[in-house]
This record gives sequence, structure tokens and C-alpha cells, in this order.
Amino acid sequence: MAGAVEIKTASPKVTRRNFDPTAVVPEPLPPVVTAANGEDAGVDKLDKKSREIVLGKNVHTTCFAVTEPEANDEFTGDKEAYMAGVLARYRKSLMERTKHHLGYPYNLDFDYGALAQLQHFSINNLGDPFIESNYGVHSRQFEVGVLDWFARLWEIEKNDYWGYITNCGTEGNLHGILVGEVFPDGILYASRESHYSVFKAARMYRMECVKVDTLISGEIDCADFRAKLLANKSKPAIINVNIGTTVKGAVDDLDLVIQTLEGCGFSRDRFYIHCDGALFGLMMPFVKRAPKVSFKKPIGSVSVSGHKFVGCPMPCGVQITRMEHVNALSSNVEYLASRDATIMGSRNGHAPIFLWYTLNRKGYNGFAKEVQKCLRNAHYLKDQLRAAGIGAMLNELSSTVVFERPRDEDFVRRWQLACEGNIAHVVVMPSVSIEKLDVFLNELVKNRSTWYQEKQPPCIAADIGKENCACPLHK
Repeated sequence: MAGAVEIKTASPKVTRRNFDPTAVVPEPLPPVVTAANGEDAGVDKLDKKSREIVLGKNVHTTCFAVTEPEANDEFTGDKEAYMAGVLARYRKSLMERTKHHLGYPYNLDFDYGALAQLQHFSINNLGDPFIESNYGVHSRQFEVGVLDWFARLWEIEKNDYWGYITNCGTEGNLHGILVGEVFPDGILYASRESHYSVFKAARMYRMECVKVDTLISGEIDCADFRAKLLANKSKPAIINVNIGTTVKGAVDDLDLVIQTLEGCGFSRDRFYIHCDGALFGLMMPFVKRAPKVSFKKPIGSVSVSGHKFVGCPMPCGVQITRMEHVNALSSNVEYLASRDATIMGSRNGHAPIFLWYTLNRKGYNGFAKEVQKCLRNAHYLKDQLRAAGIGAMLNELSSTVVFERPRDEDFVRRWQLACEGNIAHVVVMPSVSIEKLDVFLNELVKNRSTWYQEKQPPCIAADIGKENCACPLHK
């Protein structure tokens, strides 16, 4: 084809004759970004005041090229054999990477074999989920069933809410904050440890954004929040409340946020609260003595991810808001014979079916059991780390265990740990067993004994508090 560019791959050509579906192509680790002086800028420099970001690998080095079939391929079948080999090796790689996954909040324990029969259909829920479009291959009946389930969870009546199933957690935040623009001159307040999508929303919507300090736990500092509210008292407030921060799993005190707003003279018609519950928004309702996220409180919207605690094989999420707010945003679209009130136009119609299937199989009792399992295993990991002399922190209501960042990037990538500065974390999900944690702990302790033969472990008291640090100064 004229103008076509073939991207080369290092993999040898696979034909029917040399096809080995069990072979695994090793993936090289990326080079560590170097500092301006040419030194290694990775974790070996933990004691430096600043560190360059260690970027992931350039996928162009390992991508699978798209090539044109040979003229006689219809007879030889070489192309089919090549693609079968690529997919078989990729599947084996996925199995290996899943076995060593700990750092990101994805529940990898699911079985949707019963839904394979639906993969032959192009299911698209374009437009408003409550208004059927002219496009008939949709799954709105599943989507609204899922939305009703979450509406009950967050205590809002069917006639009072509106929502939809998003393509990811970020879209939920983008929509929640967009709805907050019922106050066009409002200021967006978000803690410094909020998800990056919140600040992305501020840039996209060109909103004035004020970052609020956090406590050592990662929770919003309401004393700083109060000071910043009072400095901008003439403008309405749009607030992002974290139901589990990205790195430390901290839960902002929703009741205290509301008290702070009202104490600063903000009446309920002058503030809007979006709750980012990407992971813990679905866990907290099943934790005893946990504060409630409820529409009986003066909140405007809640969003959660569907591919995290629920365990959906494709990214998706749920966004719920008040009907009164979304009516101001929406507009009718004749082309769709529906209403435009979502961020995206076309929406994955398979995701609602996957969510509906899991919610029906597990129910409230099933999720409650999984939440308790995650919290128990998280406490086990934290206790074992501390027993091994490794600084670690676990927030109340959280299954995110924060500890000192491993010094070896190979180790970080093997276990797919999420790192920030001097700390890393493990998010204990339903798919994370005690046996898996023991393998990780044994490898960490063994490697750590070589990392610190000639120097002391770093102090991470500034990140997780003196009481959680295990450096020589704070033991």
C-alpha cells in the first residue's frame, strides 16, 4: 500500500512450521532516566532531595507490527499461524504479569465466560441511558439496572438521580466536576493528593483551582481548607472529596468538609461536592463504623470505577448525580433521538452487562465479605512489613499499604508497584491472597538485605509519619 510504514519488531517471523504457542518473548526493562549530571536518577538516589521520574518503556521497541498478508496467504495460512503465535505468547505473558500484580487497584479475580456469547455484537449505549436511541443494539436495560443498584447504595431515590456508566474513573471525575459548573464562577477546591484527573478537569474547563494541603495520612487538611475558603468567600465553592486517595488510600472526612463549608458561611446553595470514590466508594459502605457517602447529605455527585473493586475486564465506571443538576447540562440531539448529557458520545455497551452480571452474582453480602477479606489481608501485610523492619503505613478504612520504595527498579516492575518519591504501595484487592503476599514479602526481604549492605534504609517519616517509619532514627 502506497505510503504505508511497517514498524519492525525484534520478534522472528512465525510460520506454521516453526510456530510454538508456549514461547514467551522477554520484554526488556526500560532505561532509567538520567539526571542532568549523567548520574542514575532512579531509586539508588533515594537520599537526594529530588529525583527524575523513571519512565516506562518505549513500546515501539516491542510492538507487534501490522503487516500486509502475502498474496498466497489464503493457501499457506502463514499469516493465521503468525497471529495465533503472537496471541498465544501474549496470553502467556498476561498470565505471568497477573501473577505478579500488586501495585494498582484492579481486581483480577473474575470469570465472565458466560458473556462470551455477546462478544459478536456491537453494543453501543450512545446518548442518555434513560432515553432509548434509534440505535437498537444497546444494553440500556442492564445499565439502568446497575445505576439503580448504586442509587440504593448511596441512598437516593430513582426519580431524584441521573447517572451513566462511564468509560473510566477519570470520566466520572470529569463529569462530576462539569456538573459542578452549575456555579460558573465557582472555585474548584481539591486536596494536593487528589487524582490527577481532577486537576486535568480544571485545565480542560479553565476553572480556577485551589489546592488544599493534606495531613500526613493524605486526608484533606480542613484547617487549610477553611483558610482558603475564607480568602475566596465571595465565590461559590466546588469541592472534590476523596473517598480514598490515589497513593495513600486516605478518606477525606466528608462530614467535616461540610461543617467547614457551613462554618465559613457557605449556604447549601453556594457549594457543590463531588465525591471521587474510584476504589473505596464501593468498599466503604461495607466497612463497620465507616462514615457514610450518601445523597442524604448535601453532595452533588459520586463516581466509582467498575474495573477496580468490582473486577471488570475493561475500564469503566459509574457516575451518579442529582437529576436537578444534569437537567441544566443536557440538550436534545435529533440525530440520536436521545439526550446529550454525558462526556462521551458512543459508550461501551458491554461494560454494563459485565457489571450487572457481577452485581447479581455477588450482591451486597458478597461484596461485604470481599471487603473484610481485603482489610484483613492489608493488615497482615502491614504487620509483616513492620516485623521485618520495613516502615509501613495503613490508613483506617483502607486496603492500601504504603511502605519504603524498593531500591531496585527491576523489582518495582516485576511486582508492578506504584511509586511516588520515596514511597511505594500495594493495593490489597480480592484477587490478592495471603500466599501471594508471602511470596512478595520473601522476595522483598531477601533483596533488601543486599540493597542496604553498606548504607542505612531511607527515612520516610515525612511521607508516612515518624510512628510508621523504621529508619534508625525512628525505630
